[in-house]
Amino acid sequence: MGWELNAVEINGLTKRFGEFTAVDNVSFEVRKGEIFGFLGPNGSGKSTCIRMLCGLLNPTSGAAKVNGFDILTESEKVKQSIGYMSQAFSLYKDLTVDENLEFFGGIYGLRGNQLAKRKAEVVELLGMGRYLNRQSGLLSGGWQQRVSLGAALIHEPALIFLDEPTAGIDPVARRELWDLLFDLSSAGKTFFVTTHYMDEAERCDEIGYIYLSKLAFKAAPRELKALPEVNPLGTKRLSVAAEPPAQALALLKRQEFVIDATMVEAEVHLLVPTESTDDQIVHTLENGRIQVHGIRSVEPSLEDVFVAVTRRLNQS
Repeated sequence: MGWELNAVEINGLTKRFGEFTAVDNVSFEVRKGEIFGFLGPNGSGKSTCIRMLCGLLNPTSGAAKVNGFDILTESEKVKQSIGYMSQAFSLYKDLTVDENLEFFGGIYGLRGNQLAKRKAEVVELLGMGRYLNRQSGLLSGGWQQRVSLGAALIHEPALIFLDEPTAGIDPVARRELWDLLFDLSSAGKTFFVTTHYMDEAERCDEIGYIYLSKLAFKAAPRELKALPEVNPLGTKRLSVAAEPPAQALALLKRQEFVIDATMVEAEVHLLVPTESTDDQIVHTLENGRIQVHGIRSVEPSLEDVFVAVTRRLNQS
């Protein structure tokens, strides 16, 4: 696809530190206006890849463009065209909300009426008016993240990198922040998000999973759930409501007919052969003096996807 459609385009991006390869021949695209989730275990290469895309670290080989700018030859233009928001609340805690917006706007070259206009727009967009004169360090975690987002948006970047933006904030603040991301995405902003929360990964248009420095896959959540390794031939997934659930999980894990088992929202999720019956599960649990409330079919979750793919990668 051409650059009128892509915010990020990566081709064979590689970064080595001596004998260690942190990012190994990674290639993918991120469309404009997309919320792209970039997932992977700690140490897998996520941060190194993002640092290269932000123009902060030169690749060993390969190429990438961000907002149409080459990360190697046009790194300053890359930096001016993106926003960045980290999990560490990238604010000056002793400054007020207004002073933080003023400072970050100034860093990006905004002055006078242009800066005043952008501050007013960001404050209205994020609903921060009543906190303008409040010291940033005294705000709740959710509001600090909202101000951090405002600082990342102040210069109207086309692409915003969000590094675990909801880590450490409460569920209501998480929901509100994601609602803002959806609104901004619908208006054309592109978001490149790292997260360890599976419910947040579900909200992304596409997901890239990097593991041991290599890109394992990139696809929409619904496509990932249809992968063969997630749905082995001749198997089905069931959810068992039983009391007590922890004992039910421990007992079912020991059964030969159970391929995999885990706990999800106080129900036991099973991967079992297609020929397995509900009666077989009920009989097993009742013999263990565990009460069964119901059994139903379920679709695989993104957690199932990552577990299945990671196991395959570890075996290859």
